[in-house]
Amino acid sequence: MGHNGRDFCFLPGSHCVTAPVSVEVVGEDVPRTQEVRVSVSTARVVTRGVVFIHSTPAALCPHIIWALQSVLGRRVELQWTSQPLGPKLLRTELSWAGKAGTGAKIASALRGWDHLRYEVTEEPSPGSDGSRWSHTPSLGIHHTWTSASGDAVINEDRLRAAISVSRGDSAVLAQELDLLLGRAWDDELECFRYAGEGTTVRWLHQVG
Repeated sequence: MGHNGRDFCFLPGSHCVTAPVSVEVVGEDVPRTQEVRVSVSTARVVTRGVVFIHSTPAALCPHIIWALQSVLGRRVELQWTSQPLGPKLLRTELSWAGKAGTGAKIASALRGWDHLRYEVTEEPSPGSDGSRWSHTPSLGIHHTWTSASGDAVINEDRLRAAISVSRGDSAVLAQELDLLLGRAWDDELECFRYAGEGTTVRWLHQVG
């Protein structure tokens, strides 16, 4: 509680709520209980990432915008440019800032549409690893954890499972590691990433 009975927060970017606390007040006769409202500060973990729409037919553009708006909770305006690899394909990029886990929600919201190639990234944040989701029409969606520098990270359980499946066969192990790293997705998306170099990335912050 601040001066003059006003609430305040100690953490920048934190969310303040007030909670009643019972305080015993001793008078001349019987002790009585007085309710005092105090400020409780709850910090919210915030991270950031980028949505790369590498290629999409024009007909899907409104649906992509609606999906992003439903996750981010605010109006989204995207600047579409032509994708050089297809005469009727478009591409765009959008950087976002919001709660940890927003990247997974975006990737899920865009999943399942034919002829759509996209990637969604989320940077590491306190208590959460970084992630990248890649999607192609032929391969579906692939998720991998990422380091602070953006490199793919294979956790211990997945690595042990790959070794177990390979049963000492180096060729099989190589295939399993390629699958964990999403090599097939990288191979298919690389040319679309290259075609999009030099474009402007827009920033959007999540509401709530």
